[in-house]
Amino acid sequence: MVDLKDLIREVPDFPKPGILFYDITTLLKDPVGLHWAVDSLANHYIGRVIDRVVGIEARGFIFAPMVAYRLNAGFVPVRKPKKLPAETARVEYSLEYGKDALEIHRDAIGEGNQVLIIDDLLATGGTAAAVAQLVESLGGKVAGMGFLIELEFLKGRDKISQYDLHSILKY
Repeated sequence: MVDLKDLIREVPDFPKPGILFYDITTLLKDPVGLHWAVDSLANHYIGRVIDRVVGIEARGFIFAPMVAYRLNAGFVPVRKPKKLPAETARVEYSLEYGKDALEIHRDAIGEGNQVLIIDDLLATGGTAAAVAQLVESLGGKVAGMGFLIELEFLKGRDKISQYDLHSILKY
C-alpha cells in the first residue's frame, strides 16, 4: 500500500502568508502514487451507473478523465467563463472574498444522466455545490462527489452533505 500523504509536498505561506498549500504535483509524477489515487477515487463508484464524470477546472481535469475511463463513462469539463466554445450553462457562486462563476456545455449532461463530480480538493464546498447546481439545472443527477484531499477543518462536507462524498486524504 502507498501512503499518498507522503507523496504530497506541503508548501507553507503559498499563495499567501498563513496558508499551507498541498502540492499534488509531487504525487502526480509518481506512477504508483498516481495509480493509487485514481483507483481510490474510481473504486468507490465501481458497480454504480455513472454516465458522466465532471472535472472541475483546473486540477479536477487531471483526475476526472482517468476516473471516467475506469468507470466506462464520459468526461465533461466545467470551466471558468468564456473558455468553452459552444452554448453554455453558467452558475455564479460566492467565495470568501467575492464571487466566481463556472460554465458547462448545455449539451454535456442529459436528462437523468448519473453524474460523478471529481476535484482535487474539498475546502469550503462552495465550488462543488455550484457544480452540483449546474449538473442538476441540466437534468442530471449527482451520483456522488470524489476528492483527492479534504480539508476537514473548513467543513466543506457540511455544504454538500446531501451527496455521496468520497475523499481519499483528510487533513
